[in-house]
Amino acid sequence: MAATTAHSHPAHPAHPAHPDIPLVFSEEVADALHEGRPVVALESNVITHGLPYPDNAATARKVEEAVRAGGSVPATIAVEGGRIVVGMTDADIDRFASTPGIPKVSSRDMPVVLAQGRMGALTVASSLVAAELAGIPFFSSAGIGGVHRGAARTMDVSSDLIQFTRSKVAVVCAGAKKILDLGLTLEYLETQCVPVVSYRSDDFPAFYCTSSGFRSPMRLDDDEVIARSIENHWALGNPGSFLITTPVRPEEAIDADEVDAAITEAMAAADRDGIRGQAITKYLMRAVDAATEGRSSRANMAVLVSTAEVGGRLAAAHARFRAATGTATSSAAGTATGTTSGTATATA
Repeated sequence: MAATTAHSHPAHPAHPAHPDIPLVFSEEVADALHEGRPVVALESNVITHGLPYPDNAATARKVEEAVRAGGSVPATIAVEGGRIVVGMTDADIDRFASTPGIPKVSSRDMPVVLAQGRMGALTVASSLVAAELAGIPFFSSAGIGGVHRGAARTMDVSSDLIQFTRSKVAVVCAGAKKILDLGLTLEYLETQCVPVVSYRSDDFPAFYCTSSGFRSPMRLDDDEVIARSIENHWALGNPGSFLITTPVRPEEAIDADEVDAAITEAMAAADRDGIRGQAITKYLMRAVDAATEGRSSRANMAVLVSTAEVGGRLAAAHARFRAATGTATSSAAGTATGTTSGTATATA
């Protein structure tokens, strides 16, 4: 299936079984990948399912600038017109930010949304799929999904955790939200052999709380050691992700006890009102925001920016390590031969 552009679509040799998924790269991202410079993938879900326009567009740009401050090139990823857009332009961000009703697209939804040619905002799970296809080894997100409270009864487990076992991408995040069962989330990651390393912190963070109350399985303070650990993970034949957590700055954090009290009250109300499934996350987050008088929304922004900056820094260290050791990397952008209007197109 040819993309609806004038570009050529050479096959990506690393993915010969999937020759018909067009990837459209911004010129900046294509050049960075071709030259072996660090790139950090970012999810577009924060644009369409966060703040109202134009604050959502401004937030997306702040996150991208944080990646640049860390020394890497940002690549916000979405789907549109049957293609995966790797590196949204300012015009793309504004269009997604101002268009109502764009669906949240997880990894299971991607085949259908691509086939339909619809616009779609990517989640953590689908961003990992796209990042690996594009040859981007780093991804940053404020927080990952996990095992929900009451999962023994509901079987509500985020697809993020499943995707970590499938996509060979390093993930930098501020842990997971406290609305989840973080103990079971860590148990699941351990069972699936997903490395969890806390960067310059002893605890597993909980989004805008510096600590979840659980110790991290491992702590690493050195950027090069993290880079070497990531490469060792994949060299040992592991097919999945390497998870790196970094807590929000203490001065921008929300008190964990305050958040727990709000969640406990909101969980009881949600159960009483019959709130279930995907609706529960938004319900609980709104309850926490109300209980903290909006401070959690401001902390949310701080987490997005601080995590992206650390992601940019660690991706830069990883790129330096690969350059120093001659580690090969495969990029679909490296096979793109044409550019038009600041984009390059390839196929995965």
